[in-house]
Amino acid sequence: MSTPQVVVVGSFNQDLTWTTLKFPRPGETITGRFKSGPGGKGSNQAVAAARAGAATAFVGAIGDDPFGHALPAFYDSEGIRHHLAVKDEPTGNAGIWVESSGENEIIVALGANLVLESGDVPEGLIEDARIVLCQHESSLALNHDVFVRARDAGVATLLNPAPMREDFDPAILKLTDILVPNETEFIALAEILGAASGLTEDDMAAMNINDMHALCRKFDVPTVVVTLGSRGCLISSADGPKQIPVHSGITVVDTTGAGDAFVGGFAAGYCKSDGNIIEAAKFGNATAALSVTKPGTAPSMPQRAEIEKLLSGS
Repeated sequence: MSTPQVVVVGSFNQDLTWTTLKFPRPGETITGRFKSGPGGKGSNQAVAAARAGAATAFVGAIGDDPFGHALPAFYDSEGIRHHLAVKDEPTGNAGIWVESSGENEIIVALGANLVLESGDVPEGLIEDARIVLCQHESSLALNHDVFVRARDAGVATLLNPAPMREDFDPAILKLTDILVPNETEFIALAEILGAASGLTEDDMAAMNINDMHALCRKFDVPTVVVTLGSRGCLISSADGPKQIPVHSGITVVDTTGAGDAFVGGFAAGYCKSDGNIIEAAKFGNATAALSVTKPGTAPSMPQRAEIEKLLSGS
């Protein structure tokens, strides 16, 4: 297995997914279909990056239970180098509801993810990578330590602040090269950083690209990539703003994991394009577009050939 270009340090959650016509009302019992599979933001991003063609490693924590026991074989099948610390906590899991529109509601029990430690990350793994990814489903102190190691080694850092947390420490942004929030996370960050107050999703929908770029510049991160759902994504850097639209003709089946698909695809595109942010975002956009055409999270991540076919328009 070649040296990983993409290193993902973060979460694994076993996805327990119920698909139904509509979400139940409080106190209501409805019927649906059930499926279980691998998930978690960190793991999903690693799968997306690997399938998109990047040599990838994943560092995570699991419990001594059936969900954790099944993982090594899964990562081996995906060609992902894995470093899984076994903890005295249950393997993370997520209860996911998906209705016929493709919208989802999720409850996550993070379990072992929260006790993943800096010492669980092998020496040399980060230092030999091209880009390192972290999210918010593990210890935020761990993320800080990982980014310090990456910065000292000259390795690019990408923070996906998902989900946003009350204990978020803005100090990590000084170690972040690429910040990838969605609209909800962007609003929370703008409030925390004092860039805007009382911002809503309606405000975001009405905001033009230059105003959004001006807010991004207040985050003091070299590159901010805001994923905007049906409006694609906005890239904000010192060179100015750039908006990349979504792909047309996509039939949405399940939006669960689309954000993770974008981040993993972006990381693979970043390596493929020798650090070109625009090309990386286009690759991430296509990866996310294809992921929503299939049910599930990790199972929905597309292969590199599919992504390149969509990008070529063939």
